[in-house]
Amino acid sequence: MCIGIPMQVLSLEPGHANCQGRGQARRVRTALVGSVAAGDWLLVFLDSAQECIDAQRAQEINATLDLLEAVLQGHETNTPDRLDHVAFELPSRMSREQLLALSTGIY
Repeated sequence: MCIGIPMQVLSLEPGHANCQGRGQARRVRTALVGSVAAGDWLLVFLDSAQECIDAQRAQEINATLDLLEAVLQGHETNTPDRLDHVAFELPSRMSREQLLALSTGIY
């Protein structure tokens, strides 16, 4: 599975953007996304921008990555403070009807 990291563009060079995200600075290839500007958000995989995203989507992805990191470290994650910013509902927080719709496609 590939995981893209949201990174914000700090400055530009021909064909590249200097970006910051999740505590790391990277020089990112921009050939796949075209023109970008300082302040833009990119979804980055293997130092190559795969997609331009907005700040809200970057925040949602970061919240999801934070949740994944917490799980891997053995922390409790099914709490409102950890789940308020993710872009999906965990099955453990779904109603019976939502679970049926998710698993069977019957609404």
